[in-house]
Amino acid sequence: MTTIPDWLHALPKAELHLHLEGAIPLDALWGLIQQHGGDASTPNREALRERLTYPDFPAFIEAWVWKNGFLKTADDFTFIAEAVARDLARQNIIYAELFFSPSRFAEQGLSAGDLAAAIRRGFDRVPECETWLIPDLVRDHGPENAARTLAEIAELTEYGIVGVGMGGSEHVVPPEPFAPVYEEARRLGLRTSVHAGEAAGAESVRGAAEVLRVDRIGHATRAEEDPALIDLLADRQIALELCPLSNVATGSIVRIEDHPARRYMDRGLNISINTDDPGMFHNALAEEYAILMERFGFTDDEIRRLVLNALDASWRPKTPGPPLREKFERHPGWR
Repeated sequence: MTTIPDWLHALPKAELHLHLEGAIPLDALWGLIQQHGGDASTPNREALRERLTYPDFPAFIEAWVWKNGFLKTADDFTFIAEAVARDLARQNIIYAELFFSPSRFAEQGLSAGDLAAAIRRGFDRVPECETWLIPDLVRDHGPENAARTLAEIAELTEYGIVGVGMGGSEHVVPPEPFAPVYEEARRLGLRTSVHAGEAAGAESVRGAAEVLRVDRIGHATRAEEDPALIDLLADRQIALELCPLSNVATGSIVRIEDHPARRYMDRGLNISINTDDPGMFHNALAEEYAILMERFGFTDDEIRRLVLNALDASWRPKTPGPPLREKFERHPGWR
């Protein structure tokens, strides 16, 4: 628990590392569960919140799969997309790039195109938050499936797809076998990211940087186990999508005080702060910033610097209207 200054609520904010299926507000998820027949393990909202608490990363993945069982139709994705976008707008998060995981729903007969179109319908109902999509290639399903997903989504840029990412069980599946898929993504003009250094060590981050050659890395919490790797990340200015409270929630970090955000900032690494799965971790972006100030001594200007880092690392295509930085700096909550 921490006190969140009013200016952090008003501050225009951006998310680069946010999973649509993990950002469903609790009330919306509860409604979805009831719509699809309920679940004996969650007889009420309090039990649902308790179900979404994890002793470790594998338990989080198990809960993630359980929750996905209540996403059955394209209309469900339109519903959660609108609910998530409204929750973002309520928090003054006015720009977001969101992961979604097509291959996890193929067995329900939903194609990547079905999902992308349904999600875009929901997002378009909330113009207060600008949203773009990043398909998750899902490392657990292997390189061949990742290649199929990439082929599917390559023709879906009309729905606001700007790049690819890859989450899943990093402690089981390393990044290196996916190098050809990432090379093909670049050839198609897509930007690239990968989760690394969360449930596996510094070697996973090095594989992401040197073998996959990604634009951004999600988490990278354990990169500091290898000082030479920190030098590489600093030299190349690879954007790191840090998710402090997520790392505590999954047990990747034992205490928030152990998180490397302050050390990374002081070392000159290119970091932004994100919530990852706020529907499953019960966190908010303003709370993340408030904790950085309270526990690590981040100043007001350093928090604004983190927001600008996110904008600079964003994959927003050229669009009509003012540049993203101008949009934020003109916002009444910026100062």
